[in-house]
Amino acid sequence: MQFIARMINFVKERKAYTPSTIKNLRMKKLYFTLIPITLLLITGCSKDFLKSYERRIVGGTWELYDVNSFGIGSSDRPNFTAGRFTFESSGGVTYINNQGEMYEGSWDIRRDWQQDSQVQGLFITVVSFQTQDVISEYFDDLQFTGTNRFKAFIYNGGRTYTCKFKR
Repeated sequence: MQFIARMINFVKERKAYTPSTIKNLRMKKLYFTLIPITLLLITGCSKDFLKSYERRIVGGTWELYDVNSFGIGSSDRPNFTAGRFTFESSGGVTYINNQGEMYEGSWDIRRDWQQDSQVQGLFITVVSFQTQDVISEYFDDLQFTGTNRFKAFIYNGGRTYTCKFKR
């Protein structure tokens, strides 16, 4: 008899879990699991995509390592096909070609609209003070593909040149 009385008291004191209570407990467990994972991803990943193109391009030396051509039309090659660039925050740039010749000049990122989307163009002009050679190029579009890589596109009629840079 005492056993039955204890069982009745146990059932009365015990909380009853309804389906909605169980669902709330599962949601709490889910939130407590997702919040730390989200915070870890936010703090662990690079924030470069939040920076302006001007701030992303400055710092370090960029190597132009590949130029691809696609399409028909003009066979003119881009003025820069290889070499190393160092972009300064003041708008100055140093270019060293594969023969070791040094050029100095300026760079500028220009914003433009093409078919309802904003593009960033890169304008570079450099001069060799030894040979008085001037090299200038306007890259119609600039796309960062990572912290240390970007592509610059030149649209020349039906032909597109893709210049790949890495830091």
